[in-house]
Amino acid sequence: MAKIVLTAEVEDTAKWEKAFCSHADLFKKMGVATRYDYAIGEGNHVAVCAEAKDAAAFLTSLESAENVEAMKNDGVKRDTVKVFVVDKNLPL
Repeated sequence: MAKIVLTAEVEDTAKWEKAFCSHADLFKKMGVATRYDYAIGEGNHVAVCAEAKDAAAFLTSLESAENVEAMKNDGVKRDTVKVFVVDKNLPL
């Protein structure tokens, strides 16, 4: 499993959240294994975290026509999207 963190700026957080929460089928197609955790911050910034079965497949699916259209409809400012594949940890 790969942990993925994605941040972005959106036009309207209420609109984004409602739309984001309706995309379960799309997330399954992207290989999300469990669930998406997400947070909404100041300045219309959002962060999402998920575990994907395959990081490379997930990253490729971000550019699929279906996903690009969903992000557009959700009000995601695509030029602000940042994606991190979490590949380090600090044992305590």
